[in-house]
Amino acid sequence: MKKNVTNRMKDLMVRRAMLFGLFVCMPRCVSAQVSPPMAVQPVPTEYQVAWQRMETYAFIHYGPNTFYGDDGIEWGYGNYPADTFNPTLGYCDVDQWVEALKDGGMKGVILTAKHHGGFCMWPTKYTDYSIKFGPYRGGKGDVVGELADACRRHGLKFGVYLSPWDRHQANYGTPEYVEHYKSQLRELLKNYGELFEVWFDGANGGDGWYGGAEGKRSIDKNNYYDFPTLFSYVRELQPQAIIFSNGGPGCRWVGNEDGIAGETNWSLLRSSDARPAYDGSYSPTGVEDGTVWVPAECDVSIRRPNWFYHRADDEKNVLSADALVDLYYKNVGRNATFLLNVPVTRTGRMHEKDVATLKAFREKLDRIFAHNLLSGAAVSASNERGGGYEAARATDGNYDSYWATADGVCQGALTFQFDKKTRLNRLVLQEYIPLGQRVKSFVAEYSADGKTWHDVNCGEQTTTIGHKRILVFPTVTARQLRIRFIDAKGPLCINNVGAYLAE
Repeated sequence: MKKNVTNRMKDLMVRRAMLFGLFVCMPRCVSAQVSPPMAVQPVPTEYQVAWQRMETYAFIHYGPNTFYGDDGIEWGYGNYPADTFNPTLGYCDVDQWVEALKDGGMKGVILTAKHHGGFCMWPTKYTDYSIKFGPYRGGKGDVVGELADACRRHGLKFGVYLSPWDRHQANYGTPEYVEHYKSQLRELLKNYGELFEVWFDGANGGDGWYGGAEGKRSIDKNNYYDFPTLFSYVRELQPQAIIFSNGGPGCRWVGNEDGIAGETNWSLLRSSDARPAYDGSYSPTGVEDGTVWVPAECDVSIRRPNWFYHRADDEKNVLSADALVDLYYKNVGRNATFLLNVPVTRTGRMHEKDVATLKAFREKLDRIFAHNLLSGAAVSASNERGGGYEAARATDGNYDSYWATADGVCQGALTFQFDKKTRLNRLVLQEYIPLGQRVKSFVAEYSADGKTWHDVNCGEQTTTIGHKRILVFPTVTARQLRIRFIDAKGPLCINNVGAYLAE
């Protein structure tokens, strides 16, 4: 009897030990994280990711061109006196500029510190053709500095445009001018706080008023400016700044001034093509087999087709808020950024019509994307990588969490089940680009009865996604929504899917 009791006690102790061991093990098993997918090269820098997440930011073209002639001009010849720049207010209302842009949802501002005419909007030490030699604030003004300070006050990022071409400088076309240009660039990089972008325009060489005489200068645009050294200055003094030129290295021109990216748009270029002044480097589509990360920037003016203010544009050439929303779909919604130019008038303020349009644009976008219809939908995936990369990660609102498939799985589907029939006409998809751009082809479908599937019919190629892809389509009523990823360059990494109804 005693022996049986002893054996029963031993059995009980063994069972308790097993249960305790299982209890201790369970939290470790549940919380175990699967390793993330390997990056698909090339990948963006952390600064390129932060820049692309800004999505919308502004250009400001302002200078002597605004004041020349009866209506202003687009390209200064280099022969206008320094006192041409003279806002009627007696100052630039930079706070009004920044407040208007912020109301429009702009996250930063790039100012034309020097356009092709050569006039400098800051009191540079390296030329007598600057704001210092005109009537503005009695020769004590500095529009670059004033705007930089206003951006800091209102929480916007600041950037500068410094035209390599200078139609005023006497030594343009000689090695001395290149050193002059480098000195001006270093002034801007060192004296105005943190810059988010430095803009190198692609217009180079031609006729001008060089040193007070009409003439024409030709240069080798690929080699004359010593771009490697210029870019090294930016990396040294403003390492976070994105460098814009035709071919990067930070971002590329999309190839038009209409604000429209290609329906297929890779953030990639071949290294042989990624050259600052090379005409073959700008592209609305990028290349699938690119070896360097050079995403597209789409620039367009709110006043088509002009970049500087012209009074004649007031009545007929200002884009509407609806037109700006449509452009947003075609640039940010196609894996690019939206650089919207808003010029300043002769008064020193932005025109009230432009200001109202900016505000209406942002209000429309905010209404459209106010509520993600998928936030309450049940989601399932054809394949999941495992712990930490489930399908639900695609709708959790966290940029750095994402649904991922297992290694070697480059196809898959996400299916969303609504709890009732739901109307929708906008779809947003995002890849987790810190690990590279992957998706080559996808299809978006809906089902009204849970049995038959229909394409949403967005009217464009559904190929690449990248940072963001927005599909616009006629309103459908769905019980289910399905995204089928047909092909990709690696395991899928989708960090956001959203469905919306634009009334």
